[in-house]
Amino acid sequence: MHTFSARILILVAMLASTLACNAKASPAAGPVPAPVQDATRAATPGRQTAVVSGGCFWGIQAVFQHVKGVISATSGYSGGSAKTAEYEIVSTGETGHAESVQIVYDPSQITYGELLRVFFSVAHDPTQLNRQGPDEGTQYRSSIFYNNDEQKRIADAYIVQLDKAKVFSRPVVTKVVPLQAFYPAEAYHQNYAALHPDQPYIMFNDAPKVEHLRQEFPDLYTGK
Repeated sequence: MHTFSARILILVAMLASTLACNAKASPAAGPVPAPVQDATRAATPGRQTAVVSGGCFWGIQAVFQHVKGVISATSGYSGGSAKTAEYEIVSTGETGHAESVQIVYDPSQITYGELLRVFFSVAHDPTQLNRQGPDEGTQYRSSIFYNNDEQKRIADAYIVQLDKAKVFSRPVVTKVVPLQAFYPAEAYHQNYAALHPDQPYIMFNDAPKVEHLRQEFPDLYTGK
């Protein structure tokens, strides 16, 4: 919905409200519990992939770049076709894409369920479907794009668990959908939060998420 420059202008205009709404990324009353159903921790190092979306990809990428066991986190697009996987087109909200992050992780160090716990706890607000902070539109939707049946089973069960326990004041609206493809975003979007720490959007929307990760998951946080 918003172009790159419009996103910054909106942030400046909404600065006061942004400060208030970013006191915590998710509206959980307390700590988000670990998933009851999860993958078994692998015995040997390896590489697996997870893809999630929930607001601007800058912040989600920044969070997972600081999670132990994550090998890489890449900003990109999921849900639409290859020919429309470009930022200015995706920003119209008409391509079917969501700003997403592909997470490559070592399953001997962190499980898929633990990644989802971070996603629901500090990376975004899972009770808002098409809006996160100052960003609004289907391209900012809350989704888990699963790669296989095990990921789908874990994600579906976790959402049921969180709703049943009333962890959030509102129902979790995150959609669990099959991953058709992931298209990396343009180079200038990669590592954006790390490269622009003093930009207002990053300071008030994304840096607090990384700090919440450090506070809430000290065993998973890495300062890399």
